Amino acid sequence: MARRGVSATRPVQRVTGPLGGVLGRHPIGLVLVAPYVLFVVTVMAWPLIQAVWISFHDYFFTAPNVTVDHPYVGLANYVTVLSDPDVRKAFANIAIFLIINVPLTVLLSLVLASALNNIVQWAAAFRVAFYIPYVTASVSLIGVWMLLFSQNGLINTVLGPLAPDPSWLVNSHLAMPSIAVYVTWKQLGFYILLYLAALQNISKELYESAAMDGAGVVRRFRYVTVPGVKQATVLVLILAIITGSNLFTEPYLLTAGGGPDGASLSPVLLIYQKGIQQSNPDVASAIGVILVIFIGVLSAISNRVGKEG
Repeated sequence: MARRGVSATRPVQRVTGPLGGVLGRHPIGLVLVAPYVLFVVTVMAWPLIQAVWISFHDYFFTAPNVTVDHPYVGLANYVTVLSDPDVRKAFANIAIFLIINVPLTVLLSLVLASALNNIVQWAAAFRVAFYIPYVTASVSLIGVWMLLFSQNGLINTVLGPLAPDPSWLVNSHLAMPSIAVYVTWKQLGFYILLYLAALQNISKELYESAAMDGAGVVRRFRYVTVPGVKQATVLVLILAIITGSNLFTEPYLLTAGGGPDGASLSPVLLIYQKGIQQSNPDVASAIGVILVIFIGVLSAISNRVGKEG
């Protein structure tokens, strides 16, 4: 019998036996996670399964309540996709984007997070300032960037005779790099917060020991900070690859749908053009499946390299 003034707590009841192997030690967890599982299945898993099915059939849009046959065509849609020069250009463009965006994202977010982690005064204000572009609507930010990088914009005015001609967003060589820099700047605040959370787990004694051994700022960053946030770096790499590979809004708005001459065309933008504008959902689905495989391979490589590094 519990003494007066001392609350008695009941032990957590756990499901045992064969049913416990299915429900787990704490069945309440299934109840809590069920809404998210339902969301993933409804919004992500089922559309992906349907896209895979469509990619192997002759599929086209019909009027509501109209049932038509969609014959199985095997790999015909994939042959069409792989022989399409626009598809090859789109994946080449996204490769250029990732080569610029991913290293910049990792480097800048880690360096800025380390600097913010050592700031005592106005730390919260700086963190909010970096995070504001991430939560601001893309349309409004893109409008500002179009003004800055237009032919007569502020950037070209400052550069003067060094300004490129044609200008940044209408230059076939600079359009995709310009978009990569824009996306890096816009999403930097999110990745800075991830690194800030990881930096809290690095013991201050490690920095003090390194300083006592004569390590400067750069050496402390290289031998203490970088290894200490390795797991966060893997996460940032994978998220940057997934986000960058799904690029759509930026080339659609900044370069009027992938211009000039497809120089900023992305796979997701091409899926929209093929599936919605040209009414070829079967070909668009095949591009989507290839894109999923592309993202999965890059993410697996990044995860493997990050863990071994």
